[in-house]
Amino acid sequence: MNILFNDSSVTVAIVGCGGFVGCHLLDAVLARTKWHVFGVDLDFYRIQHRLNDERCEFMVADLADKSVVERIAKYPVVVNLAAICTPSRYMAEAPEVIRSNYDHPAALVDACAKSGSWLIHFSTSEVYGRTSADSGLLVEDETELTFGPVTASRWSYATAKLLTERYIAGLKNLKWTVVRPFNFVGPYMDFMPGVDGSGIPRVLANFSSALVRGEPLKLVNGGVAKRSFTSVFDAIDFLFALFEAGQMGRASVLGTAAHAACVTECVAEKSPFSQAFNVGNPDNEITIAELACKMREIFAEIKGIPLESIPEPEKISGVEYYGKGYDDSLRRLPSVEKAERLLGFKAQTPIDVVLRESLTWFVMHYGFPNH
Repeated sequence: MNILFNDSSVTVAIVGCGGFVGCHLLDAVLARTKWHVFGVDLDFYRIQHRLNDERCEFMVADLADKSVVERIAKYPVVVNLAAICTPSRYMAEAPEVIRSNYDHPAALVDACAKSGSWLIHFSTSEVYGRTSADSGLLVEDETELTFGPVTASRWSYATAKLLTERYIAGLKNLKWTVVRPFNFVGPYMDFMPGVDGSGIPRVLANFSSALVRGEPLKLVNGGVAKRSFTSVFDAIDFLFALFEAGQMGRASVLGTAAHAACVTECVAEKSPFSQAFNVGNPDNEITIAELACKMREIFAEIKGIPLESIPEPEKISGVEYYGKGYDDSLRRLPSVEKAERLLGFKAQTPIDVVLRESLTWFVMHYGFPNH
């Protein structure tokens, strides 16, 4: 496999290319490489500006279609971003969430194992399960995983994702890398309920929607849970560090045989294959209540209005807000040592910048003139 960035013969398949992370990855691939893209999704409204790009081919489909899965696996690099990943659906649609996050990806795993494609599979930080308030760093290959009871359907998503990871790791002839995102945020994230989606989006889009509508931000179970928020642009930089580490055939163009052997050994030591990586920013850890405060302040600055004019946050129980079966992790703090050691990658964008770039886009995209 040769995936040099200037090789125009390479096509990368992006499953979920019309989604939040996918649209940013698509733009970056077209800007930073000469690759072609085969993009698969059910909705392309975020990438309208790319639909006629001569380097792209798009298909409206999903992984439930066996012929689509086989088509995707024809390409040397496959990035699977597709998932049902909103907490409100974990309770209401647990069987469909499990099918989406295990059954369908498992078919793609099998196809990539057969074709020899490098599968970069997006999992979730939720595989670390029901963590406590005093949980320390979550380490990819060390941390014990504990989930809530089977009656807490909140864990349908995490369980399916973890099973997919185990299935991937169990196939001896598969070239794979697993990515565990820690709260990626930025422009194009999720949706506004009642405008271009239904249900309850993830917390940042949820808070952004409330701010734009002049409604109180809801603090589920008091907002005491902690999360580490990561810029989607840092996430894209991680993927390019991963692509770089996965480049093959570099030794053959580097001169002497001795030099080539040395480079080959160094590449092997830093191989991205058969690895799960946390992708997050531990420096950006805050409670959800602190997140609400920061977002109110940033929104007031963006809109040029007094902070006092924005409704105060309101506390609400998780069961009342999400429904029966809700459960939560109280802290998710990623260890990022492996990504830094093997790929030379470390997220750089501080929390205030992350929130401002996300909320500014949301206000510009959804902002109503009377708010």
